[in-house]
Amino acid sequence: MIKEFKAFIMRGNVIDLAVGLVMGAAFTAIVSALVENVITPIIVALTGKAEVSQLAFQLGSARIAYGFFLQAIIDFLLVALVLFLTIKGINKLARKKKEEEPEPAAPTAEQYLAEIRDLLAEQKADKQQ
Repeated sequence: MIKEFKAFIMRGNVIDLAVGLVMGAAFTAIVSALVENVITPIIVALTGKAEVSQLAFQLGSARIAYGFFLQAIIDFLLVALVLFLTIKGINKLARKKKEEEPEPAAPTAEQYLAEIRDLLAEQKADKQQ
């Protein structure tokens, strides 16, 4: 069971997932800093509220705090944008690398016929022995 667990942990997909999770957690700090220090001040300038999460309105006796929802949407859109740009850049680099590597030439009919001739000669030699 320990061997199976060790094999599972060492598989490439699990390690890639772990790296992605750690990078995502670190990226969250970057997005939070961007939202708190850039996006929020812009919204504050437009709405006059101190924080996006404080945006709310009163509906009867209920307080509808839509600021938390707005903050989550901003965070999501920023993460999605950065991931989109990152993946687009990686794909562009992968395409460029693929274009640089020439594809091997396909064998010609003469090469196929030569291989067949050689195999038949080997089979004939094996039968004679």
